[in-house]
Amino acid sequence: MPAPWRPLILASRSPQRRAILDQLGIAYEALPVDVEELAVGAPVEVARANALAKARAAAARRPGRLVLGVDTIVDLDGEIFTKPGSAEAARATLGRLQNRTHEVLSGLALVRDDDSQLVHEATGVTFRALDEHLLDRYVRTGEWRDRAGGYAIQGQGAALVRRIAGEYLNVVGLPVGALLDLDSSLILRHR
Repeated sequence: MPAPWRPLILASRSPQRRAILDQLGIAYEALPVDVEELAVGAPVEVARANALAKARAAAARRPGRLVLGVDTIVDLDGEIFTKPGSAEAARATLGRLQNRTHEVLSGLALVRDDDSQLVHEATGVTFRALDEHLLDRYVRTGEWRDRAGGYAIQGQGAALVRRIAGEYLNVVGLPVGALLDLDSSLILRHR
């Protein structure tokens, strides 16, 4: 007899990821986990390994349930930019990203007990040149907090971006195309 249907477990505290799942109408239960995240290595592998660690940590707490782990990082020429720890670090990160194209990389892991699937998505983001006034103004918003690369494209951080190449929702925090490539039946898990 098949197991009873239950909502997806989202191993994240990200309000952006919750909002995207809400937008899609996918039923889920948020289960934030704390894992030691990698910050050094090949960027794609770091994002994938962190996503898998998050999913496995949540799966250990919810045996038999389908768990989604996601990790998003910013990669500029092989250098990983995670969440800045201070306003000064955010300003320095944004200064490094200005007038350049970086990649927003998200690793996604779907885990149920010992079974796991892993993919990643990359989106190119080109920043405009940022003058001191714009940098100061943006850092004062505080929007950089808890954001890979120190910006939120769906908020005032949109003013920093000249163009993107790839999936917009990946930059927000959850690439829908990659998620549905892992399991297209997720869209049937309605609230």
